[in-house]
Amino acid sequence: MYRQIRGQAYTRKEYMGGVPAPRISQFDLGNPNGDFPVEFTLRVKELCQVRHTALEAARITANRLLTKNAGASNYYLKIRTYPHNVLRENKLATGAGADRISSGMRAAFGKAVGTAARVHPGQAIITLKVPVSAVAAAKEALWSASLKLPTPCYIVVEKGKELLV
Repeated sequence: MYRQIRGQAYTRKEYMGGVPAPRISQFDLGNPNGDFPVEFTLRVKELCQVRHTALEAARITANRLLTKNAGASNYYLKIRTYPHNVLRENKLATGAGADRISSGMRAAFGKAVGTAARVHPGQAIITLKVPVSAVAAAKEALWSASLKLPTPCYIVVEKGKELLV
């Protein structure tokens, strides 16, 4: 329902009666001070909106696989997008007698139901730094994370390409 981008981005939270906080609990995971020679980036192929719940699901999946396969302090993962766009929904009553309860299109601005990040083709979603020994685990983690996102993604080797030969 919220994958396609329709209309202008809505980010004026001060006009709304409260906006749910993004579900993303951490944007940086692993060891930020480590010296990792290989860097991967997960990039999107299509223009779309990525909900904050999808970003959190991708983060959890990648973190779980990396912790299990590479080690708890043997990587650095960073979420590169922030869900600024406020998603609204005009909820209508359903069921028996809903026609007497629901007010139809009156005051149909909608209530805030979540947030989303608008992404463009080629935009980076997740950056991951690993040692050469954990390259296979990094690729698997980013691929599993991409399955949680509403758009096709691809993995780019940003740094350390010569080490992978």
